[in-house]
Amino acid sequence: MSRRRGRRHRSGEEVELNLAAMLDMAFQLLAFFILTYRPGPVEGQINLRLPPPVGITTAGTAKPGETLSTTEVPKGLNTLVVSVFANEAGRIASMGVGENRINTLPGLDTKLQQVFTDKATPFDQVIIQVGGRLRYDELMKVVEVCTRQTLPDGEKLAKLSFVEAPD
Repeated sequence: MSRRRGRRHRSGEEVELNLAAMLDMAFQLLAFFILTYRPGPVEGQINLRLPPPVGITTAGTAKPGETLSTTEVPKGLNTLVVSVFANEAGRIASMGVGENRINTLPGLDTKLQQVFTDKATPFDQVIIQVGGRLRYDELMKVVEVCTRQTLPDGEKLAKLSFVEAPD
């Protein structure tokens, strides 16, 4: 019994945490990580490996997981080929619609409008041949011009394929 009497029970008292020391340590760690953080270099060029064009008529013939290894233009489709070539900086140097050479995006827009309003030459899809050095943002400008086009039946052009242009 003497042991019990010698011990004091503090059932009414609660343990207090020193929050000032914890906050001080948290801010020191935060300052350390902010001052020592070194971001990686910004990627300016994304090197693309574009898949080969797959015709819309052959799209359903492949089994899941199977890769069609063809670089030929699909047969049985009226296909318009738009070629885009890059300069040394990765910007658009020249373009072509079929055999016609075009130098600007507004010129491409005008030529595509002429081609798609002609009912004598209906096209089912557009294949964009892309030069290997072309930057991604430049390719998206060409894609935007192509998708703005309206087909003779009033629908928007939605069937685009990509292939890497031979060097």
